[in-house]
Parts: sequence; C-alpha cells; structure tokens
Amino acid sequence: MLKRPFDKSKLPSRHVTEGPARAPHRSYYYAMGMTEEEIHQPLVGVATCWNEAAPCNIALSRQAQAVKMGVKQGFGTPREFTTITVTDGIAMGHEGMRSSLASREAIADTVELTMRGHCYDAIVGLAGCDKSLPGMMMAMVRLNVPSVFIYGGSILPGKAPQVDEIPEDFRSRDLTVQDMFEAVGRHQNQQLSDKALDMLERVACPSAGACGGQFTANTMACVSEAIGLALMNSSGMPAPYESRDSYAEASGRAVMDLIEKNIRARDVVTRKSLENAARVVACTGGSTNAGLHLPAIAHEAGIEFYLDDVCEIFRDTPYFVDLKPGGQFVAKDLYDAGGIPVVMKELRKAGLIHEECMTATGRTIGEELDLIEREADGRVIHPISTPITKTGGVVGLKGNLAPEGAIVKVAGIPEEGQVFTGPARVFENEEEAFEAVRARSYKEGEVIVIRNEGPAGGPGMREMLATTAALSGQGMGKKVALITDGRFSGATRGFCVGHVGPEAAHGGPIALLKDGDLITIDAVKGTLSVDLSDEELDQRRQAWSGARPTNYAAGALWKYAQLVGATYKGAVTHPGAAAETHVYMDL
Repeated sequence: MLKRPFDKSKLPSRHVTEGPARAPHRSYYYAMGMTEEEIHQPLVGVATCWNEAAPCNIALSRQAQAVKMGVKQGFGTPREFTTITVTDGIAMGHEGMRSSLASREAIADTVELTMRGHCYDAIVGLAGCDKSLPGMMMAMVRLNVPSVFIYGGSILPGKAPQVDEIPEDFRSRDLTVQDMFEAVGRHQNQQLSDKALDMLERVACPSAGACGGQFTANTMACVSEAIGLALMNSSGMPAPYESRDSYAEASGRAVMDLIEKNIRARDVVTRKSLENAARVVACTGGSTNAGLHLPAIAHEAGIEFYLDDVCEIFRDTPYFVDLKPGGQFVAKDLYDAGGIPVVMKELRKAGLIHEECMTATGRTIGEELDLIEREADGRVIHPISTPITKTGGVVGLKGNLAPEGAIVKVAGIPEEGQVFTGPARVFENEEEAFEAVRARSYKEGEVIVIRNEGPAGGPGMREMLATTAALSGQGMGKKVALITDGRFSGATRGFCVGHVGPEAAHGGPIALLKDGDLITIDAVKGTLSVDLSDEELDQRRQAWSGARPTNYAAGALWKYAQLVGATYKGAVTHPGAAAETHVYMDL
C-alpha cells in the first residue's frame, strides 16, 4: 500500500513535531520508542474510559488496541490515554451517585485538556458506561476535530438457576441489573429469600459490558450511530465478542479518512442529526437521560436544542422496538435482529430520518442505509407501520409544577395508565423516600415527591433507581407515581417523572409543595400540574426559606454546583460553542 500523504502544516500536531524548535518535544517521542516516521504522521488520540470499577469499562483497553491497529493501517500514529468514569450501577442508591452526572463534565473536560495539551489531530473515543458516552461525544464536538466514537458493548443477559427457591418470573426471563434492584424490593417484602437473592446476584451480570436493557448506556450507544459519530452497527455487538475488534479497527481507519477529507465533528453533529438521534431514542423506548445528554451535546456545537425540542420529536415518533425496561428484549436481541441500521431504515420508511446528514464514514445516513439489506423481524423490531404504540416511549411534560419542563418514560405503560392524580407525599431527599418505601409507610394512590436532588441542589442530580425498583419489587409500581428534580435510571420502570425544572434549589414550584397537595401527571396531554392557584404559589414562594444547604461546601461537587445550569438546557457548566473565540483545530 502506498504511504498516504498528510499535510502536517495544517494539523495541530505540527506544534509538537515539526521544525528545529520542537527538538525537545521530539526527544520525548523517541523516548517512548516512536520512529521518525511515526512522529511526523498525524497524531490520533485514542481515548478510553477503561478502569476496574465495573464491567462496562473492563473490556475497553483491549478494544483500544484494535483501534490503534486501524489508525496505523491508515498511516496515523495513535496515542492512547484514559479518563475517568463513574459507574451508575455501583454509585446507585447512596452518596456516590452525586458524582455521576458531574463525571460527564469531567470526562469532556479531561479529554479536551489532553487533546489540547498534546496537540492531537483527531480522536477515536471508546466509552462504556452511562455518562462516559455523552461525555466523550461532548469532547469531540467541543474540540471539533475529526472524530469517531465506539461503544464498548453491552453485557450478555443473565440466566437464573432453574430451582424452586427462585420465583418463576425470574427463571423465565433474561436478567439484567434492573432485576437485581427489583429483587431487593421483593426481598424487603419477604417474597424472596436470602438464598434466592444470593443466587440471583451471582448470575445476573455474567460478562463484561454495560447494562443490557435500553437503559442509558445502550440508549446513548444508539445515539452515537444515529447522530453519525459512530460507524453503523458498531454499538450492537456485546462486549465479550472478540469480533468487536473488527469495528474498533475500522473506526481507527475511518478517523484517518476523516483527517484526509477534513470532516470534523460539527460537520456530523448538526441540528438535523440531533433530531435523528432523538427519533431513535423515542422509537426504542430509550432512557429519559437522553433528554439531558442531547441538549448538552448540542451545546458544544452552539446549537440550541433543548428538552422541549427533544420531547417534540418524542411526541410524534412511533415506539416500535421492544426493549427492556418497558419491553421484553435486551441489547443482544436488538443486535441479532439487525441493530440500529434496521431501526433507522424503518424510520426512513415513514420519512422520519434526515438522510443527508454526514457520518463518520464520510458517507451520508441515506447512503449508509442504502447498504442495509435486513428488514424488521416483527419480534424485537416491529415494522413502523404496526408500532407497539403510536407515540414515542418518552414524553415531555409542562405545567405550573414544571414551567421549564419534565420528562417521563411511558414505554410499556398502556395509555389508560398514563394519567395519574393523587396527593403529594413530600420527601426532602432520596434517602428519606427510600426509607419510607422500605418501611412501606406510604399509601397507594400517592404521588411521591423527591426534591433537592437537582444538578445544583443535590448536588449532582442523582438517579432514583433504588427507590423505584423497590416500589416495583413491592408490586406498587403502578399504584403510586413519583416526581423529582433529580433523574431516573434508564432502568426505571413505573410512572416516574424526572428533570422537574426549575429545580428546588432554584426556587422551582417543586420546592413549594406540601403533603396533600393534589398533583396531576398527564402523559397523554403532556402536563404536570398541582391544584394550587397562582396566588397560593406566590404566597408560598414569599414564605420559602431558600435553597436547602448541602453537605458539599468544598471540592469537585461544590465547584459543579456553582457552575451547573438549567436541566432543560442539558445541565451544562460552560458557555459552549456560542461563546467561542477560536476553534482548536485552527489554532
């Protein structure tokens, strides 16, 4: 193969490799065993979130080696580096969850700083857990370099032992970590023995990879393909499959093509590609967290694409992919059925995809979909002409209780179950609510309110999976509703409203609620309201004593709380591309 010529005079790495003044810099590269040829090729950052915190990230280091091979095949020089992750499944249900959303910003910031500091010309980013996916994509768009994203892959489904000790409904289905959180609720309800719980925890998560349902990690992996930053079908293959390496290698080669063609992240991430991504979230019944992450990615490109915009797309997108937690199947099943390319092909049939959007291959979405031969299987992926429901699996809400909006996942909930009116039962934090659920000191028909858990007020906007899973485990998932200015896990089931804005710490109406206030959640009409007059709300606002003090007066979470903005804008911490005075690639 002929060596490919690259003009280094227009690439950032010229600042560290070219000319006599850079002899000291080159001496460092020689110290690492690099050849003269490698030093003068484009330098490609291969960023991973590898760590030993959780199965989501444990396979990323191996996959990065395949990416590096692909970069070398394309006559580039890969430079591997790692960043942090906080894994929600382990951070869930305690103070550690406050670190989760803040880690998204830390990932984007540290990838940006590494790329800038070493003048890398392009990036291939590998991520495996919930916040690491949007964090990595945010960094790509912020830097606006040639970029390819690759997901580390999902976990394989677990199987329960076929023994009488374990209830039949656990034995008859594929297991995910969601089932373990719900098993805790069953155990608290004396419906699951210590021995059964012990057996289930040993088999629920049998391999490397991120949580197996259409929870946040898999939702954002689907987004990476739909938005164009990842190669088609690269997100689907489970993490343990070593054949994933072929996608990793192809991603390395693809980024070299993007350098040659000068196709950058913001050529890919546009308003229309964000709309494509929101369509895919809706039709797969994806995580409500996409309503937070898509606006944050848009912010890095200087695009105003807020929660309202995401929810508008959800409202007129059919839900036709039957995935957990609202449906039956797991990520591996979606991959076996043809994956996101087949899903997007169905959306195209209804005219719901912008085909002209650029992708990481240098081809458009339409050109990519023309190459896909498979069709909907009617089992995991239903034809869009006969969807599971006619509107998306996630719905936006607004009203006098959420002037800046809120979000609820309705996938798997029949329309008659999408309206709920009940008296408020107010808790000042998640721990109070979880204790009440554990002790069953709540009543059927109530709307459980958890406040002071927003991005600033928490700080950190914790997810409430432990509480919602305990409710489901107690068989009360359909008999109560729950609202919060915090978040819900992508694994949450039941009628649970998150992202209520403004948050309590910013004086939103959720801060003014009292026990017994009558709350109505109407996911059919898209409203969230409390039966109080404007005058009564104003009187309560006058009497409000202000934001509740947190236990974080120093450190990273204090800093995050000072900087973080409104939830409906993505809970971002800097002005974004709209305030830029330069583009990194052009310095």
